[in-house]
Amino acid sequence: MAPGAAALAPLLLVLGSCGSRPAAAAWDLRALRCGFSDDCECGFGPDLRGLECELAVSVVGQPLARQQVMRAVRGFLAEQNPLKPLVMSFHGSTGTGKTYVSSLLIRYLFQGGLRSPFVHQFSPIVHFPHAEHIEQYKESLKHWIQGNLTRCGRSAFLFDEMDKMHPGLIDVILPFLGPSWVVYGTNYRKAIFIFISNAGGEQINAMTLDLWRARRDREEISLQDLEPAIARAVFDNPHSGFWKSGIINESLIDFVVPFLPLKHHHVKQCVVSELVQQGLEVHPAVVQEVADSIPYFPEEEKIFSSTGCKTVASRISFFL
Repeated sequence: MAPGAAALAPLLLVLGSCGSRPAAAAWDLRALRCGFSDDCECGFGPDLRGLECELAVSVVGQPLARQQVMRAVRGFLAEQNPLKPLVMSFHGSTGTGKTYVSSLLIRYLFQGGLRSPFVHQFSPIVHFPHAEHIEQYKESLKHWIQGNLTRCGRSAFLFDEMDKMHPGLIDVILPFLGPSWVVYGTNYRKAIFIFISNAGGEQINAMTLDLWRARRDREEISLQDLEPAIARAVFDNPHSGFWKSGIINESLIDFVVPFLPLKHHHVKQCVVSELVQQGLEVHPAVVQEVADSIPYFPEEEKIFSSTGCKTVASRISFFL
């Protein structure tokens, strides 16, 4: 075995070991039962065992995020008639896995994953680009959410780059997040809302670095350590989509999910995973070179990746 290959062997053994989604026939039977009624499941078929396995195998260096996501989904789905929609907010710096985890979550809940007609994604840059049109955006967003919840209460709504959202815009959906709003013809409380943001990333990184300097492991960080700092970063920041938001004020976010900065060995795991996904041979030297090419912070110690695993896929071809 080549030098360094032994360290990669355990990861190679578990990659791709989580099986597949439910068979198409099972989805077809579910679709036949699905109509525009109060109990419409609309292509919804959660595979929690598969999700938990995929998070453990594919999501690098985020035990706290994995724990929070599984706790949130398990608790929500255990209730046949939940009191309110599930609302989660993902926070962390770029490349730490926020978007990837949200896509896995949807993949293991909905037939077709992100392509499901009952999964809706919003980007402030694409859907709400101009501040002068904010009132128009508010009206459109409100009608879009209400219309799709009327069609199917078992829907998911993903809001990406909340740190770039115009302040005040997101509050238009506030009535849909609580326990009192009624959308005609559906149980909207079965919906899922996910907010994704880089806001709070600096605070998470700083706390993780402070722990490292105190000779404590990043895995020792608890949600209670991070939640107050994240709340301040998103609520008091005038450049945040949650600035002075009623969603924060009224505590409508059920689960804050922090994503920690990644260390060098985490980046190496990302390189191995990407090589496997591309059908390429895993050479320890290539894994090392790609991981070494990533910028790290702080400048002196170079402990954590500045871009997480975000640029791994684009760098691999330079070292083959």
